[in-house]
Amino acid sequence: MERTLQVLGFVVLFALCLWLMYRAWTGRAKKQASAIGDLPAVPADCGAQLLEPTTGLYLGSTLAPSWIQRITVGDLGFRATAELTRFERGILLERDGAATIWIPQESITAVRAERGHAGKVMTEDGVLVIRWTLPTGTEVDTGFRGDDKTVYPAWTGATKTGDTE
Repeated sequence: MERTLQVLGFVVLFALCLWLMYRAWTGRAKKQASAIGDLPAVPADCGAQLLEPTTGLYLGSTLAPSWIQRITVGDLGFRATAELTRFERGILLERDGAATIWIPQESITAVRAERGHAGKVMTEDGVLVIRWTLPTGTEVDTGFRGDDKTVYPAWTGATKTGDTE
């Protein structure tokens, strides 16, 4: 009987921890909602494709400049396998099981390779990070870990050569 009560106690404690984590996640999402707002819609014409699609893992988006302050609004905080494609008018991030993210060219402030993002630490330059400004004016970093890291130099150089300004 004592063993059963111990197991039941641990189950209740575990459930309480899960509930508290959920409350913290949704509370953070409510606080961030006004700063994030609506994401830009994917245009009907993205322009010419500048870089071949790159497959990998979407790591999440964070409030810049903090690489650990994950955005929890909508599905922006969830990791997903994804494909990243560079067009004349911006970057298209198509995520499996989540909404597509369109990053307009005029919103992009930097594309760089980093060691870590959204609580995920990799080897040196293991994560491609896109810094961009949302329509609300909030600056965010979107992290992507590519399956093929040899394409990163083309992505980080594309901001300079692909600028429409």
